Amino acid sequence: MSERHTYRVIVRGTWDGLTDEARARLLAEAGEHGLTSMRFTEEGSLSYEPAPLKHFSMRFVVVSDAADGEEMAAAIAEDRAESVLKRLGYGFTGLRSTVTDLDTMKVNRRPASRR
Repeated sequence: MSERHTYRVIVRGTWDGLTDEARARLLAEAGEHGLTSMRFTEEGSLSYEPAPLKHFSMRFVVVSDAADGEEMAAAIAEDRAESVLKRLGYGFTGLRSTVTDLDTMKVNRRPASRR
């Protein structure tokens, strides 16, 4: 059995070809998709600024074989983002990802303070 790693992936993109209905829905729901909604989940969490309604990001947790690496984690997250956005009827373009492997991430710990 191959070793599994957990990745945090941020998928960014640009809204493109939004219908009037989709644009109105995004603007109406903007309060639910601001800074406080940013979470890393398997399903992905969508965030964007309503003015101007131009760019968005989605945050995903991807668990995959370590041998497949960060490129596979990015591809999985981008595929999930495409599926969600298409299901919601939102036009988009230019997806790109930033991946962090939580299993290899170095954590800098503060030394205990002196008393």
